[in-house]
Amino acid sequence: MQNAVTELMRISPLADELAKLFAKAGYGLYLVGGSVRDMMLGRLSSDLDFTTDARPDQVLKIVSAWGDAVWDVGIAFGTVGVTKQGMTLEITTFRADSYDRVGRNPEVTFGDSIEGDLLRRDFTVNAMAIDLANQTFVDPHDGLQALQDRVLDTPATPQESFADDPLRMLRAARFSAQLGFTAAPRVVDAMTSMADEIDRITAERVQAELSKLLLAGDPRPGIELLVETGLADRVLPEVSGMRLAIDEHHQHKDVYQHSLTVLEQAIDLETSHEPTSEPDLILRLAALLHDIGKPATREFQPGGGVSFHHHEVVGAKMARKRLRALKFSKEIVQDVSQLVFLHLRFHGYGKGEWTDSAVRRYVTDAGDLLPRLHKLVRADCTTRNRKKAAALQATYDDLERRIEAIQAQEDLDRVRPDLNGEEIMRILGLKPGPDVGKAWKHLKELRLDRGPLEHDDAVAELKKWAADNGIGG
Repeated sequence: MQNAVTELMRISPLADELAKLFAKAGYGLYLVGGSVRDMMLGRLSSDLDFTTDARPDQVLKIVSAWGDAVWDVGIAFGTVGVTKQGMTLEITTFRADSYDRVGRNPEVTFGDSIEGDLLRRDFTVNAMAIDLANQTFVDPHDGLQALQDRVLDTPATPQESFADDPLRMLRAARFSAQLGFTAAPRVVDAMTSMADEIDRITAERVQAELSKLLLAGDPRPGIELLVETGLADRVLPEVSGMRLAIDEHHQHKDVYQHSLTVLEQAIDLETSHEPTSEPDLILRLAALLHDIGKPATREFQPGGGVSFHHHEVVGAKMARKRLRALKFSKEIVQDVSQLVFLHLRFHGYGKGEWTDSAVRRYVTDAGDLLPRLHKLVRADCTTRNRKKAAALQATYDDLERRIEAIQAQEDLDRVRPDLNGEEIMRILGLKPGPDVGKAWKHLKELRLDRGPLEHDDAVAELKKWAADNGIGG
């Protein structure tokens, strides 16, 4: 409560001013939902949510002359947006919606009381309000106690809440990750028995919640809740499927637990070299999904061993298919699947046996993803054997030093053949066409294998290749 008072005083000039405008027009105004929750936690943002008994057209009339900017994109759902002194405010009329329980879009119905409005909210920690007219606390569902206990529970029964909007089940997992809260037993039971209801939600909305979960400070509890309740079987079945496979390097734990640890270690590496960097969704997705190909490639070997040959190839295809189904952007799909495909290649490095050509190919195939690949490969070391872990990290240190040395010499970030397309056409007497592309590709392969060539050597190699393949004059 002291946090709430402190935060309320910080924003009170603006909130008081707005509340007085509503009171003058004969309406109440409440700070509500996530804004109150975050205020209690001492982390209030500049985006504030209010609710009122005024109808949307009346809200618009009240704030139009007051706000620096006003928008009514959400007015059909009772929401009017306004900016004032750098703060973004959303003011929504009390809601008393009903749901057809086929989709998740409600039949919008406006209510007449703050208590009715709070009852329809997702969790009790989001069902608190502050009456700005007299600065009193409104908490009919013991949200403050739930906040203190760090528990996620629902104002109505979980069955009613999730039947109205199944997306709330994913929000429970997301809040577990973002806030470190634990879902109440009855919430977990409802999520488990109603997991198939998530099929009513569009892939785009599912993806948005999963992305927020993965970008949280600690995604692991959220992912574990999805797997525990069976929701992961509906939205990320490849993740829960990893529980079936034993990691060949760590037979005391399954690939699922290993992958969660890799995710945690990748998150730690995000800021170890770049303290100001933002959470990296591509890296986190790759860390979570890097071993999803193992169940499909598992083979038991004589003597009790287990192998997962080419699981990185299978995993890349699986990642691409799942991310497309979840409507991620083409860039994210491509980058994550490429990281999954490349994550195992380092293990062929041995004790530095790679040639410079192999190092060049590693860098070229990673392209712009190389910094992320470095982090993913390092995070993939989860052995408890300190000597083995130190040896792996030292080996990767050696690879990075070799990459830096070669890059300094050759500018590997922009590997190009030693002759461009125009030179190839002039030397071989070709017109634009497929043969020019084949020649360019051949010269690039030479560049990767042998490093930069002198101009005369490049011309000689081009002519030799053309003669061998019957190309040009």
